[in-house]
Amino acid sequence: MSTRARASRTERPRKRAWAGRREILGFATVGLLAYAVDLALFTCLRGPAGLDPLTAKVLSFVAGCSVAYLGNALGTYRNTGPKGPRPYAVFFAVNVAGALVQLLCLAVSHYGLGLTSQRADTVSGAGIGMALATVLRFWGTRTLVFRN
Repeated sequence: MSTRARASRTERPRKRAWAGRREILGFATVGLLAYAVDLALFTCLRGPAGLDPLTAKVLSFVAGCSVAYLGNALGTYRNTGPKGPRPYAVFFAVNVAGALVQLLCLAVSHYGLGLTSQRADTVSGAGIGMALATVLRFWGTRTLVFRN
């Protein structure tokens, strides 16, 4: 076997590993930006704008989802998947599913297990729920929205 053939065999796993890391980093960066938009808008709508919490959260969630979709479509997954309104609808559905996972974790902890302190709510909803929802969102975004 030639040296060139051996070198190309060892380069492929490295390229795939780098591509995987780049995908995860891009997804995480876009997610942090979307989270910041969601949080900032929710805070503004709840405070100075004086909207009720549910209306403020729905509006901030839609804005955060839109930022996340655009960031992933134009950045992380710019070379993959279909374009147009259908991928956005699927992306939005995946994000709603992630939000439901967070709410389910919070509900199980608070109402099912009786862990009613603010710390327990934060750990279950923003900790465990967010971790599980992020895995679901990454899988859904990768396989259902921006698939090759």
